[in-house]
Formats: sequence, C-alpha cells, structure tokens
Amino acid sequence: MREFIVEITTTIPDGTPQSEVDSRRAAEAVRAKELTTSGNLVRLWRPIGEMRSIGLWRADDEADLHAHVLGTLPLSPWMAFTVTAVQPHPNDPGRL
Repeated sequence: MREFIVEITTTIPDGTPQSEVDSRRAAEAVRAKELTTSGNLVRLWRPIGEMRSIGLWRADDEADLHAHVLGTLPLSPWMAFTVTAVQPHPNDPGRL
C-alpha cells in the first residue's frame, strides 16, 4: 500500500441539527477504528487550536484512498481533503 498525508478540514453546514452532528461524529469514531484495524488509518493529529486534522493514511493508490477510505467517512460530505502522496526518505530515522 502507498502512504498519504491527508489534511482534513470539516465544515458543518449552517442549520444542521446538533443531533445529526452528534450522530455523524459517533459514526466517524467507529469508522476510524475500522480503518485503523484495516491498516488504512495509521496516525491522526489535530493542530492545537484548529478544527482540522492531519493524518497518515494508506491505500492502494489515490483513487482507492478517495473512493474506499476517505469517501466512507460519515463526515466526508462536510470535509475538504488535501492529499499528498509520500514515500520514505533515505534519511528517515524511523526506517528499519
């Protein structure tokens, strides 16, 4: 699988009932656990004081990432994604 850094900004549409927001957020947590188990979601961070996320994700390719991973997130209709394909750097201290 290839690796991707994905920046996600979520914007809840004006007038959305809080019950729908709460329901989607709960479903989002469940889906994130499933994607972690499948190896698609590796790490996820939230910049301090910001309502966006930055994550390390894995998929066969970018089309697969959008269609079968990010597109399955319950909040995806409200999300904007910036995707950057990455590969290990020869000087990465985390390489074995």
